[in-house]
Amino acid sequence: MPAVGCQRAHRYLIMPKQFLKRLMPDHNKIRTHKSLRIFGTLLHDPNLWHLNRRSVAAGIAIGLFVACVPLPLHMLIAAALAIPLRANLPLAVTVVWFNNPFTMVPIYYFGYRLGAFLLDSSGLPQASDFDPSMDWLMSEGWDILQPLFLGGLLLGLVCAAVGYFALRLLWRQHVVSRWRAKQRRWSQRDA
Repeated sequence: MPAVGCQRAHRYLIMPKQFLKRLMPDHNKIRTHKSLRIFGTLLHDPNLWHLNRRSVAAGIAIGLFVACVPLPLHMLIAAALAIPLRANLPLAVTVVWFNNPFTMVPIYYFGYRLGAFLLDSSGLPQASDFDPSMDWLMSEGWDILQPLFLGGLLLGLVCAAVGYFALRLLWRQHVVSRWRAKQRRWSQRDA
């Protein structure tokens, strides 16, 4: 790798905030986008766009929570939660993609198993019992949706809490290490 490329990659590892800023969309363009005018001044809150420890951690927590809950329109739900909670909006909407076609089945299966364990239900219906009719869906569907939704909510809360506190801890460690490095440079300069 050329020396310039190594320096650039090293700079992004040291300063993740600057790297994330480069990836973030321009908030002025988003505010003035004609399809988003329906939100009015809701998108004018600076915390929705700034990269500070609180708003980034909240955005990641919201995205992880919504990703685990078995509902449609994840991105819209994440945005609707991020705005009143003053979390970083682009991160909340992006982290929702933690639940993607490759991870969806394990997430929902684990959520279902957790909900079934907590509700003490017997488990998944057998494939031989499947009847693609509205009657079957109304009778068996509720037996599946109840543990799936409960497990998804609990899994989402756990993932959100872990993501929130892990990011706050990593952010703090990063700030402390940069401060210590700066102090070492100052003491070397004085010596």
